Amino acid sequence: MMNCEQATQLLSESQERKLGTSERTVLRMHTWMCTGCRNFGGQLGFLRQAMKGFSQRQGELPPAGDEGDDTPSPPSV
Repeated sequence: MMNCEQATQLLSESQERKLGTSERTVLRMHTWMCTGCRNFGGQLGFLRQAMKGFSQRQGELPPAGDEGDDTPSPPSV
């Protein structure tokens, strides 16, 4: 039986590579029974999608330091 440490490791690896059939089967059995690991898997998926969206909009963002706030610039020396 897979423990939570092994499950979270496989969940992380599944974001970068395709898991084998036996790995997927054992992981599904574990996450079916373990709420914590199931939540962790959902959070990984959410973070992956959020970062994907962020990277796609990266070109739409203003340059660093040009957020449009009213913070005064430091005096030039």
